[in-house]
Amino acid sequence: MRVSEEELRRRTIRRTDFVSCDQAFIDCRTPGSDRKENYSMIGPGVTQSAGQVVNLREAHGFNIGAAAMPGGITNNLHLHFTAEVFLCFRGEFLLRWGADGRDGELVLREGDIASLPTWIFRGFTNIGPDDGWLFTALGHDDTGGIIWGPSVLREAEEHGLFLTADNTLVDTVAGDERPPEDELVKPMTEEQIAGLRKYTPEQMRSKVATPEDLAWSSEPFLDSRLPGGGAQLALVIGYGMTEDPEQEPRIFKPHGHNIAWLRAEPGQGVRAHRHSRTQVLMVKDGEWEVTLNLHDEVSVRLGPWDLLSVPAGAWRSLRNTGDGTASLVVINGGDGRVRLEWDDEVVKAAADEGVAIDHDGYLAPHALVPRPIG
Repeated sequence: MRVSEEELRRRTIRRTDFVSCDQAFIDCRTPGSDRKENYSMIGPGVTQSAGQVVNLREAHGFNIGAAAMPGGITNNLHLHFTAEVFLCFRGEFLLRWGADGRDGELVLREGDIASLPTWIFRGFTNIGPDDGWLFTALGHDDTGGIIWGPSVLREAEEHGLFLTADNTLVDTVAGDERPPEDELVKPMTEEQIAGLRKYTPEQMRSKVATPEDLAWSSEPFLDSRLPGGGAQLALVIGYGMTEDPEQEPRIFKPHGHNIAWLRAEPGQGVRAHRHSRTQVLMVKDGEWEVTLNLHDEVSVRLGPWDLLSVPAGAWRSLRNTGDGTASLVVINGGDGRVRLEWDDEVVKAAADEGVAIDHDGYLAPHALVPRPIG
């Protein structure tokens, strides 16, 4: 498929394009939680506000949003039905979980990625001195919304906020009519809460990938030895795009998407390839150029915190155009491996370096890989 300049612009979400909503959830007036801001970049996520701006609504198989919070502000206890992944891009957050938030605590710092299990209550507080920023990746297009802790619902009612069974936020202070009792979300019972899963701090720690936990592959792709290639890859959730037969992710459980870090030195990157999955590139550091199409190429420059949604099936290449090491997060839709198709020039150049892709989709000696006859 060919991607037009207009389509590329539509799929590019700059940091300056992010639009916050401070009325996204039922705890938006609760003291200590009233200064948090919610963002929905790709898909609506779990927002409960009809006024939430969504930068790109096209279904990806996952949702991407963010929570921005000043120091000391808390996101109250709630649970999700699909995977919720936190990507800490700035600040320091105290994560707690359990029905009363006392099952355990962990601190997330810049560069950490944490996968929170479904069907457990979780909340977090910005304990850093500056405004903190958590990107979130949520599994699947329809997340099912969230369930708030009973105390959160009760306190919200004191501030004129109610939540209906269809996940609509009703604000009686703003003039909305209070819905009938049978239309409101019912708080979970003590018996229902007692049946929820429990996780120890040790179990939860295994679901966090800090920078120190990452296992980087220096040859994750067919183009790793080629000029213009050379990017390194660290798997966080799922096997994703790696072609390194020895590389394994820190987190295996299916999420509806896979997540990996990619980094490159100046001039390096990933040469022309394509695959059949949806993909979002989320820049953490540095400057990147992403080029789409093999012919009639269109390109975009991305800086820190910019996002790009790459259409499934489109040819794409990435290059670090800055002066230092650049890093980004790669998110692909689906639970399985992502099999890459490389441009013929890459395949030929790799063969000259003695490398090919075997029938299992991994790097192998070119001389030993059977090739089609004719």
